[in-house]
Parts: sequence; structure tokens; C-alpha cells
Amino acid sequence: MSDVTTLRVEDLHVSVDDKPILNGVDLEVPQGAVHALMGPNGSGKSTLAYTLMGHPKYTVTSGRLSFGGQDLLPLTADARAKLGLFLCFQYPTAIPGVTTVNFMRAALRAQGREMPAREFLKRLNDEMAALKIDESFRARYINDGFSGGEKKRSEILQLAMLRPKLAVLDETDSGLDVDALRTVAEGVTRLAGPDMGVLVITHYPRILEYLRPDVVHVLHAGHVVTSGGADLAKRIEREGYEPILGTAAPAAVGA
Repeated sequence: MSDVTTLRVEDLHVSVDDKPILNGVDLEVPQGAVHALMGPNGSGKSTLAYTLMGHPKYTVTSGRLSFGGQDLLPLTADARAKLGLFLCFQYPTAIPGVTTVNFMRAALRAQGREMPAREFLKRLNDEMAALKIDESFRARYINDGFSGGEKKRSEILQLAMLRPKLAVLDETDSGLDVDALRTVAEGVTRLAGPDMGVLVITHYPRILEYLRPDVVHVLHAGHVVTSGGADLAKRIEREGYEPILGTAAPAAVGA
């Protein structure tokens, strides 16, 4: 797999307010693949997601982080986004006064991908229809008064419009009912492919029934303890994490 399309996390150590959270994470996710990162509460999953995108609260104390051969550590969040990284938030933030349509136009413009108004609106309408989002959504302020399901659909709509090289989904399935989960998962499945890889971060395997990951990693105590195929997620569903965490040793992982 060419380095041009690969996210590489090598012996990554991260602290928050001087408290170590990640303790030597090794991970590789190539563009075009679907990987899942699972683990119990407090294992460091969201910390990894925010660190990948350059959130200033998370301090990398050692290790390496690159995408397509580009060192990410010196780069700001917007510079990482321009390289093709995208984060779906577990708890999306409301932006009162900024409509969905204006937000999406501004996001595309910021990445140098602005398009004619008619083409933009057609594409936005098509993507909204695919996600079963009502047309009135365009004029609503981003996440302001949205239900949990609407927030997650809004995140996937942004993903669909921006089409990054690698999407990190931080517990996108949390708080969704069965129908909303299916709609969101089908939206991600439709977008994933040779041009876009996905790293799904989740507690539970239910979303993976739709996304069908190529590789499943288990994070515990700040490092990846084991990796496997989709059957690993099914084992977690049957047995929980305890049998795996009780026997697994820390291991470096790859695509």
C-alpha cells in the first residue's frame, strides 16, 4: 500500500492536562479501507480521534503521526482537513446563525473546492435526499435545536459534500435509534470506497453490521491490544471485552 494514501500512527503518546491518556498507539489505516476501533469507556478512543485532527487540548508527548507521508504534528486542524482528514464528532456543536447551506458552501470554499451555485444546490439536495433529510434542513442553523439523529445526519451530510480521503467517525452511532442508525450507516457505506477510507470508533458492534470493516482494533488503557477481522467484533458482542482484555498483549498493528 503506497504511503500516499495511508494514515500512520506510530508509538503515539498523548496527555491531557499532564495526564497520560494514550500510551503507545500503533495504527495504520489506508485510504479505501474500513477499519473499526473498539474498546470500553476510558480506553482513549475519543482522545485518539481529537489528536488525529489536531485539537490543541491534546498534547502529543512522543511518537509520530502522518498522512500520505506528511507529518501531521506541526499542522493545525484546518491544514489537516485540507489534506483530506475529516472528523464526525460524537457530540456535534451547535452554530446558531449559520445555516446548513451557508456552512457547506463556506467549507467547500475553504478547501478550494467551490462550485457554481446551481451545481452546489443540486448536489446538496441529492445528498440530503439520500440521507432522508427534509429540504427545510438547508435553512436551519447547524445543529441548533437538532435531535440526536438530525445531528448525526448533518455530520454525514458534511462528509458526503466534502468527500475526504479518510473519515474518522467518533461514536457516530451513539444515541441513534434503529432507523436512524441504518440511515447513517448506509450513508457512510455509500461514500466509502477506493477514494475514501473510514476509521469507525465505537463501543458497540451494531453499526459494524452495516459497515463491514476490513480490520477491527481493540484499544485498552491507551494502546491497541489486539486486531482482527470482522469476527472480532462479533466475539465482543457475544462475550464482551473482558475475555479479550484478559488475554491480549499489546501489539503493533497494520493495515
